[in-house]
Amino acid sequence: MHFEARELKPYAETVPPDELQVGTVYFAVNFVDDEMLIPIMEPKVFIGRNLNSEQGDQLHFQDIDSYRQGIRFKSASCDDEARFESGTERHIFEYEKALDVLMMCALRRRKG
Repeated sequence: MHFEARELKPYAETVPPDELQVGTVYFAVNFVDDEMLIPIMEPKVFIGRNLNSEQGDQLHFQDIDSYRQGIRFKSASCDDEARFESGTERHIFEYEKALDVLMMCALRRRKG
């Protein structure tokens, strides 16, 4: 099996907040360590902006499992096992760009 070669940029290319599409699956890539050698990649569904009127410019995401089960923000109850997250900035990537972050991690791990 062969994976095509690609030039990796020295920085992460996140999705600009104004380009996020409601209902689209994105990938959050974070690291548990300061050396950025232990990644966590988690799929998240973008569910909208400013869903709570008391919040400012907030981006809202939902975990993929509950979204696929049909649970939605406006109709979710306390009994639902859905995770909703909001914030102003996220390390959110399209799949290919998340893969680039993981490949950079793999290169760092080789050097370590």
